[in-house]
Amino acid sequence: MKLATLRNGRPDGQLVVLSADLGRYVSAGRIAPTLQAALDDWEAAVPALAALAGQLDAGAIAGQPFDADLALAPLPRAYQWIDGAGYLSHLERVRSLKGSKDEELQSTRPLLYQGGSDSLSAPTDPIRVTDPDLAIDFEAEVAVIVGPVPMGASREQAAAAIRLVTICNDVSLRRLVVDDLQNGFGFFHAKPSTAFAPIVATPESLGAAWRDNRLHLPVRVEVNDVLYGQPNAGTDMHFDFADLIVEATRTRGLAAGTIIGGGTVSNRHDETLPIKRDGIGFACIAEARTVEKLKYGRARTPFLKPGDMVRIGAVSTSGQSVFGDMLQKVALA
Repeated sequence: MKLATLRNGRPDGQLVVLSADLGRYVSAGRIAPTLQAALDDWEAAVPALAALAGQLDAGAIAGQPFDADLALAPLPRAYQWIDGAGYLSHLERVRSLKGSKDEELQSTRPLLYQGGSDSLSAPTDPIRVTDPDLAIDFEAEVAVIVGPVPMGASREQAAAAIRLVTICNDVSLRRLVVDDLQNGFGFFHAKPSTAFAPIVATPESLGAAWRDNRLHLPVRVEVNDVLYGQPNAGTDMHFDFADLIVEATRTRGLAAGTIIGGGTVSNRHDETLPIKRDGIGFACIAEARTVEKLKYGRARTPFLKPGDMVRIGAVSTSGQSVFGDMLQKVALA
C-alpha cells in the first residue's frame, strides 16, 4: 500500500491512497483525514486503507490522475524527526571535514541527531538559502515512519514499529557545520528543512526490496540532469533501522509519526566524478570532494549554487521511481 499527502490549503494536507502503478489516487478522508491521523489509529486504519487501495487497483473506483507536483511531504509537520548514521563509509569519508570529531566514529552504537520537524519540505519545494556561499549540499537518505515505540525497545519491537518507508533529502549547509559542532549543542543552522519524496509505502508493499530492516534499492541522484550517484541503500548499511530505533529509545519512547532517517546512503568504492552509467557515485557532495582530495590533492566538485537542480529517487528493478522523485531547485530566500 502506498500513500501520499496532497495540498488542500491546510498545514497537514489531505491523505490519499495510490494505485500500485502510482498513476491514480483516491481520497482517504473517510478513513483518516491526514497521515498523522492514520498513524494514530493504525490498527483500525490499515485494513480500511488497504481495502480502498484494492478497489482502486481493481477498477472499482476510478480515482484521479496523481500529480506529484501537488504533493506535500507525507508528514508536512511531524512530532519528531531523528536522523541517524547507518553508513560507516559515509562517516569515514567526511570525518576529515573541518569540524568533524574522529572519536564519534564508532561501530558499536549509531550516532543520532534531532532535526527540525515543524516544517518539512515538499518534494518540489526549492532549497532556500539566505547566502549562496554556504557550501550547499544534498544528502539522499532512506527514512521510516514508526508507530509508538516504548523506551528501551528491543530489536523485535523496533522492527515491528516500522509503519512506512520513503526517501528524503537532508539538506546540509557545510560551511555552518563547524560552528554548530563547536558550540557543543549539535546541528541547528547547518540543517535547514529536510525534503521528502511524495510517496510512502508499507514495508510489505515493497516485497523483496525491504528485508533485514533495510531498503535494497539504488537511490539515484542527478544534479542538473547529470548522474551523480546511485548507491544501493541495502549495501554497506552497518546499522539497520531496527538498530537506529533501539538507540533512539535508549532514553525515551517514540510517538506515532516519528520519522527516523538512515543517514546518507553510501557504498564503499574508489570512484570519482564523473561516474559511468553503471557507476556507484555519491549521495552527497561532501563525500565526492573528500575522495577527490585524497586522489588529486584537491576537491574539484563544487557545492550547489542558486539555479542548480537536484533530482533524487529510489529506483526499482523495472526502473520505476518507487516513492516518486524529489526535484528541487536551489534558490535565494
